[in-house]
Amino acid sequence: MTASQDTEDDMPRGEQERTADNRGASVIVNVIDVLRCFTVERQLVGVTEIAAEVGLHKSSVSRILATLVQERVVERDEPTRKFRLGLGLIAIAGPLLANLNVRQAAYPPLKHLAEKTQETAVLNIWDGNESVSVEQIPSPRPVKHTSAMGSRYDTGLSATVQLFLAYESPERTRELIASGNIQLPEQLGAEQFLERISVARTQGYAVNYGETSTEEVGVAAPVFDHRGDLVACVLIAAPFYRITPKILEELIDSCVKTAQKISLRMGYAHQPA
Repeated sequence: MTASQDTEDDMPRGEQERTADNRGASVIVNVIDVLRCFTVERQLVGVTEIAAEVGLHKSSVSRILATLVQERVVERDEPTRKFRLGLGLIAIAGPLLANLNVRQAAYPPLKHLAEKTQETAVLNIWDGNESVSVEQIPSPRPVKHTSAMGSRYDTGLSATVQLFLAYESPERTRELIASGNIQLPEQLGAEQFLERISVARTQGYAVNYGETSTEEVGVAAPVFDHRGDLVACVLIAAPFYRITPKILEELIDSCVKTAQKISLRMGYAHQPA
């Protein structure tokens, strides 16, 4: 019996259970860290790259990947001996996507919005501290702004983040800012930001006019369900160079009307004047 086993055996049962719990939680965190190494830009990743990025020994990474391959969550690319995400993830994410009724209700209006504005139309949901894209109709133009499905945003001045936070309590918003979960520019304090999102809630839309990126404009409007709860935001994403103030007003109008159509499809009865 090893010294470490002797030490654990000497522990009270409650402490042994907590140690086992901590070890199990650590393994889960390591698995998640490994999976996060796969991105749209970097779909094939090797053991050495992953080990360096997550701070684990290559043998530990190899064991994690072997288990994930067994479960078809990742698969090996034989020519390169690297790994990519596998089809098993679809089985895991499928029930979640199927339950996103707002995604199904939003698709036809989003498609019409992209055709009408000739800009990218996106649907985002809120996971508690980030805005997540769950549907996207790309602009038909050669120059456009798009993002990968599942992209997450925590920048306070992002149009959808503004709106989602506008429907959180001020206390919750301050907490997210103080913890660093929501990023604000240095010149914008929490109280100023709260005033800004209060205006966004009142007017029924939010705008990011080149504030998070000098190359992009974002316009967002809220989607409500039959209970009147905010369940998603419609976003128009467009290159900054072609969005004049007049065109911006047109995008706002189209975005708000599209969000209202989706809300009606979700059973929302009340529509503001």
